[in-house]
Amino acid sequence: MKQLAIFVATLSLVLSASTQAAEEIDAASLSDLLQMVREGKVVRRDVNAKRERDFVADKSKQQSEVNSAKRQQREQEALSERLENEFERNETKIADLDERLKKRLGSLRELFGVLQQVSGDTQGVFEGSIVSAEFPGRTEWLAQFAQDMGKSSKLATIEEIERLWFELQREMTESGSISKFTGTVNKLNGDVSEQEIVRIGAYNLISEGVYIVYDIDNKVLKELPAQPADRFVDSAADLLAATSGYVPFAVDPTKGQLLELQQFVPTLEERAHQGGTPGYVIIGLGIVALLLSLERIITLSLVAGRVRAQTKNTTPSTSNPLGRVLQIYQENKTVDPETLQLKLDEAILKEQPALNARISFIKIISMVAPLLGLLGTVIGMIITFQAITLFGTGDPKTMAGGISQALVTTVLGLVVAIPTVLLHSIVKSRSDVVLHILTEQSAGLIAEHAENSEKTGS
Repeated sequence: MKQLAIFVATLSLVLSASTQAAEEIDAASLSDLLQMVREGKVVRRDVNAKRERDFVADKSKQQSEVNSAKRQQREQEALSERLENEFERNETKIADLDERLKKRLGSLRELFGVLQQVSGDTQGVFEGSIVSAEFPGRTEWLAQFAQDMGKSSKLATIEEIERLWFELQREMTESGSISKFTGTVNKLNGDVSEQEIVRIGAYNLISEGVYIVYDIDNKVLKELPAQPADRFVDSAADLLAATSGYVPFAVDPTKGQLLELQQFVPTLEERAHQGGTPGYVIIGLGIVALLLSLERIITLSLVAGRVRAQTKNTTPSTSNPLGRVLQIYQENKTVDPETLQLKLDEAILKEQPALNARISFIKIISMVAPLLGLLGTVIGMIITFQAITLFGTGDPKTMAGGISQALVTTVLGLVVAIPTVLLHSIVKSRSDVVLHILTEQSAGLIAEHAENSEKTGS
């Protein structure tokens, strides 16, 4: 009996959990628990009845809402139908208006098409023109104008057409004129400076006596990393200083591209370094040959001058070769002509080493220099083929070092050899002149001595 009571109590608690979840069940006895179950059953019956009434009432309300929704649906469908009819009428009206617009435009439509094309082409021209450095903002307006012309509903106004005409005319006029204006120049050290700029047509920009370029991509003016040859820089300074008349000036037809490439043109010193060790040896030999040639030319010129002076003086002087030969003649006047000739020949032979000193070395340098150039060429080609073996032929820069050495050493060898040959010829001819004078004077002395000996013997 006790177990049945516990079961009934548990069942009643489960059924009334939704209404008494927050209440604490406190039954002192089984009778109290039975009473609580009975009361809970009554409560549940009342709650269920209330739920049924609420459901019936809510069902009526829902039906009312459904009827209202259907009524709104019919109203919206009628509105949609009216809008569709109005849309169709508007479409027909727009088509009629477009047709009337096409008829009224006539040939103007072709004109607007040409304006759109010209504005697009002109935009590209202005973006690459250095005139835009003086007149910024032109490309932005052209871009907007071309974009507006691309719309079928947008027509160009008279003011826009006149402005396009003005910009084209200004570009043509400014491309043939020289103008001064103030602009911002980016220095190589990173500074920004406001300075006066001179624009030469659509070709070059100069400021403070040097060339500057207009960076088309970044729309800025900047200094060149390397200036062109001095004669071009001097012409830029002359142009800035001129107030009237004509000034010779070199222009860059590529609008600055050639000037920017100047930074990649090696200087004379850089080209000499490209020759490597063979190049240094060739340059050293060339300097030695030049110094020896200058020394020989100066020395032989002084000797030739003293010899010519000795030919006009009968008193022998030991300060020149001819004087020393005459001294031998004075000391051997009493000997026979054959002996005198031998002694004079001996004296001339003694003078030859001093006159021909170091001349043969100059000749050797003139022959060795091109051979060293050929050696450098071979070494450069070996370096080139090694680079090809390691890196292939995809990047020409990897082969540039070897090719540069091959060509530079060849040039250096020829540059040293050609003038050295000429210098050797000059030095040798001056030495031969002095020896010819000695031989000539010696032959004259022997002839005179033989003639005197014949007269004395007779």
